[in-house]
Amino acid sequence: MAKKKTEATNVEVKNETLEETKKATKGRKAKKEESKPAETKPVRHEAKAIAYDLRVTPRKARLVVDLVRGKMVNEALGILANVNKAASPLVAKVIKSAASNAINNFGMKEETLYVDTIYANDGVRMKRYLPRAKGRASGLVKRTCHITVIVRAK
Repeated sequence: MAKKKTEATNVEVKNETLEETKKATKGRKAKKEESKPAETKPVRHEAKAIAYDLRVTPRKARLVVDLVRGKMVNEALGILANVNKAASPLVAKVIKSAASNAINNFGMKEETLYVDTIYANDGVRMKRYLPRAKGRASGLVKRTCHITVIVRAK
């Protein structure tokens, strides 16, 4: 019986010391937290949008992409509205997406945004067959592209 009592008292002593140490560390943590400045989100100065597998050839998309590289977003959208190319509405859509990402997600102002980086890469090539004379077939490649836009605030 004596052994059980000593074990129980030892446990009680250990619990008291653990509680005291917890209280002491809570006090230290509270002091450290008070001394730290309030954490703020890091400011990002760029926003990105990517459109995958667009049904326009990369060569045709690059003609349009080169027109708007380095321009302000509003100016770029104006240029694309007046360009009579197959890729211009697709490029405009991606630029609008990147601009809205910048405004909604990172709190940038619309007037300060410009197209920093824009490029068109090759996408999946769909291979089809075209019937020809005398029962033969010719290959047909339908190309796609990926358009990436990064906008920044000036």
